[in-house]
Amino acid sequence: MSATTLKQTPLNAMHRRLGGRMVEFGGWDMPVQYPAGTVEEHQATRTRAGLFDVSHMGEIEVRGPGAIAFVNRLCSNDASKLVDGQAHYTALTTERGTVVDDLLVYRFGPEHLLLVVNASTTEKDWDWLNSHRGEEDVQLTNRSADFCQIALQGPSALSILQTLTETPLEEIKYYHFREGKVDGVDAIISRTGYTGEDGFEVYAAPEHAEALWQKMLDAGRYGEPDGVLPCGLAARNTLRLEAGMALYGHEITEETTLLEANLGWITKLNKGDFTGRDVLARQKEEGVTRKLVGFEVTERGIARDGQDVYVEGSRAGHVTSGSPAPFLKKNIGMAYVPAEHATVGREIQVDVRGRKVAAQIVPVPFYKREKK
Repeated sequence: MSATTLKQTPLNAMHRRLGGRMVEFGGWDMPVQYPAGTVEEHQATRTRAGLFDVSHMGEIEVRGPGAIAFVNRLCSNDASKLVDGQAHYTALTTERGTVVDDLLVYRFGPEHLLLVVNASTTEKDWDWLNSHRGEEDVQLTNRSADFCQIALQGPSALSILQTLTETPLEEIKYYHFREGKVDGVDAIISRTGYTGEDGFEVYAAPEHAEALWQKMLDAGRYGEPDGVLPCGLAARNTLRLEAGMALYGHEITEETTLLEANLGWITKLNKGDFTGRDVLARQKEEGVTRKLVGFEVTERGIARDGQDVYVEGSRAGHVTSGSPAPFLKKNIGMAYVPAEHATVGREIQVDVRGRKVAAQIVPVPFYKREKK
């Protein structure tokens, strides 16, 4: 796909002005890193603040008296437990208990939900939702073009963003949101993120994207040694991997079930029927045959996505995500292995370009921030 046919976020020109190295990602022209480099962007997010363009994500609105029942029938988590101003993490499931996509559900009211889905799967999700309509009274609207989405993440995110809004950010609990103004612009301010840090995701009309981005850079003292850094896809990936967060197409796919992926905590089997529930209930009773684990490389070498994993000399699976962990200063990864071998402390090997490199299964998440 040529650069001219790639979709662009409202911040595309800004990324280029800032020296972002642009790559194709899920049909979008996105920055993979900026001149400071991935490691610096990662460390800035862990120690002060990083700024991310996530405007490529999709937004699908569900309205009507049947909104909660509709989402509950197609997703694994229990949307009936949400209160106004709360969001949760969930998954669209297939009849086999595998994952169409992972997403966030925002509750604005009992008849108004917003689904935030992955960029590369927005059209697939839209088609899935429409083709699985039931008797619920709902109206679906693809509102992806109506929003920019900017994520400000890190220990300094709250103090930076607070200078731009009168909304009392400290009062917003994790995975909750408020509608307010940021730099005078109507926005949804959500205390969520994909980095393992505290932070916020701001949704606003796309015509305000550049001004909001610049104001956040200015408020974060971009350009100073302790200032905020704009961050690309590479840092977003290393941050979420350290935090043990799944990436669609890697840890979770239409070939992996939620229980195999350690996502039983978003699989509410007692809420009533939903797509794939019977398969997942049976799998929970019988046990999974393979399981997603985290590992740390113990020899010289870097595990990469797709490399084979060996247990006791036999090929047992493959690396779903692997990378150096800049903050932890280790080489880490996640992989599916047979359930009987998925125990913390077990030695495994990763085939790194024809050389079997030693690794050890460790607890996930690899990194967990200290909460105040």
